Amino acid sequence: MRYQKSLEIEQRLAETLRLIQTGQYSTPMLAEQLDVSIPTVSRYVTALRERGYDIRAQKEAKGWRYILASKPTGHSKPLALPFVEESKLPMGAR
Repeated sequence: MRYQKSLEIEQRLAETLRLIQTGQYSTPMLAEQLDVSIPTVSRYVTALRERGYDIRAQKEAKGWRYILASKPTGHSKPLALPFVEESKLPMGAR
């Protein structure tokens, strides 16, 4: 299970990014959807920004929401699942 934690983190980041790409989620809404705390959502967004995703908060009539302004260029680390041998993946991830 050496890579299990890395795989779980990458999956959480990928799900966070997928939701942000819809342009419909604020920090509290992401926290509820992902079943994590608001500070955890902030850490996920920071991690995605560090990988080059231009995530911005945009003010709307109903409040704030995240939007993805641009994806990473070739100079940043893209979001990708780490290499894990198939035999070490959980049954549902194969």
